[in-house]
Parts: sequence; C-alpha cells; structure tokens
Amino acid sequence: MKINLSNIKKAKKLLDKGECIAIPTETVYGLAGNAYSNFSCKKIFKLKKRPSNNPLIVHYYNLKNLRNDCSYNSSFYKLYKKLCPGPITFILDLKKNSKISKIVTNKKKTLAVRFPRHPVARELLKKIGFPLAAPSANLSSKVSSVNSEDVKEDFGNKIKYILEGGNSKIGVESTIVDLRKKSKVLRLGGTEISTIKKILGKKILLENKSSKIMVPGQNNLHYSPDMPIRLNAKKVKDYEAYLLIKKIKLNKPNYYYLSKKGSLKEAAKNLYSLLRKIKKSKYKSIAVAKIPDKGLGKTINDRLLRASKF
Repeated sequence: MKINLSNIKKAKKLLDKGECIAIPTETVYGLAGNAYSNFSCKKIFKLKKRPSNNPLIVHYYNLKNLRNDCSYNSSFYKLYKKLCPGPITFILDLKKNSKISKIVTNKKKTLAVRFPRHPVARELLKKIGFPLAAPSANLSSKVSSVNSEDVKEDFGNKIKYILEGGNSKIGVESTIVDLRKKSKVLRLGGTEISTIKKILGKKILLENKSSKIMVPGQNNLHYSPDMPIRLNAKKVKDYEAYLLIKKIKLNKPNYYYLSKKGSLKEAAKNLYSLLRKIKKSKYKSIAVAKIPDKGLGKTINDRLLRASKF
C-alpha cells in the first residue's frame, strides 16, 4: 500500500493538538488519541459513549517505545517476536513512572498493549512521539467499523479527521492475552488460540467471560446491529435476514453469505460489513445458520453471541 505522507502529517498535527482521529488497522478502524493525555482520552470515551470502566487498548510502534510504560516477561517476548506487529493484544504491568493516562486504564495497574500491522497506522506511530489509545471507531456496544465509510456512518462530522487506509484485512478485533501468571486468552480475536499455544509450547486457558470488565470486548452486549439475532437457526422466517457461512444452491433475497466456500478467514473479514448491510435493509431480525466452532469460527461465534444480547 502506498502511504500518503501528507495525510500522515495532517493526522499527526491533529493528534499533537489533543484531537481524536480515526485510524485504519488490520483488525478494525480505531478512534485514536494521545494515550498520555487526559484531555484526549476523555474525548475518546465521550465520542464513543463508552462506559468509563471499560479500559482502552494502547498502540505502540515497537518494543523500544513500550519499555517506558510496561514491564514484560519471556512469554510476552516469544509472542512479540513471532506475531508482532499483528492482531494480538497483551495485558502487561504498568511501570510506576509510566505517563499513560489513568483514564485509559480506569486506574488499574495493568495496560492492554498492541502493535498494529497496518502500514498506515505504523507510519503514523513512527512519526508521533507518544502511543495511541485507540478502541474501535464505533459507538459503544455497536458494530465495529472496517472502513472509513463505517466511521462516517457512526460519527458524521464529530471526528476531526479519518486517516484513510482502505478496508481492514482481518475484520475482527485483536485477540487479548494475559501472560503474567497463567497464560490465558481474555478475548477471542484475529489470532487463533492454536497459534499462540504452538509458539509458547504450553496450555492456554480461555477466560473470556467475566462478571467484571477487565479488558475490552467482555461486555455481554457488544457488536450489535440493533436488531434481534437468533443463533444456530435451521429455518428462516420471511421477516428475517439469513446469515450463512457459505453459499448454498437455494438462493433467496434474504440470504447473506459470509464467504463463498466456507472460509472462516473470509467470513471473519466480512462479518461486520454484512451486519451493517442487514441493518440498512428491510429485515427486522437476523437468523444465523450454524458456524463451525473452530479457529476463527470461535471468534465469529463470540461476536454473534454478544450481539444477540440485544
């Protein structure tokens, strides 16, 4: 991808002033602001209408930038070397002298950290002198944005600038891991658990259900297109959109396909776009055919389950 440096310069200028902008990442678009600035971080929460107890993920260019704010262990370093930059977020211990805004962490002593792969996001992080707090660029509990049009749809002119980066290639948020004691996944995402397990060479626990919100994506209601969703549906009603993992011979106007041949990678990429498309249609609710509960299928099922709490 060719990077427009004048766009990067404009984005940097706004961020330096404490403004919030939308940025592209390989997972979904993010609503970004200076993670060291209380002013910027307050603005992120206000724009998203996000509960203050839901911490933000902070994006860094590389390990050198991270060392000022967090400590880490050998398990983190193993995954960092193999998977970063990429769709994985780490829960790390904050250093006492860290300048990270307490608004980001909800006064917790830990920080969610990511190194995005998208070339535009990386170029921006390289140019600025601070990490970016950047949750998904959508209204809280609603469907995430995977392109600049989605961001405009949610925020209109409330955001000063959208840094263009095309469509997000992965289409679902990052996997969140906590490796500080027992290795565990706190949110399913774009990196499969099997990949993490293979690199670390040990068991990984899945703990993505919590009565207290420890990391983003743990709300019961999340990723919602604002309509009822019925999971594992074998039959569809006339007023429902029918969401299927792959194309079938029987094709009807209310059938929406996540992929052509059942690719879970393609399905994850198309999930949020299709939910937004159905939201704009005449249908009153969504019936979802069974999706394989393996690999990225686990992530898709997690998103649809939370969206179904509408």
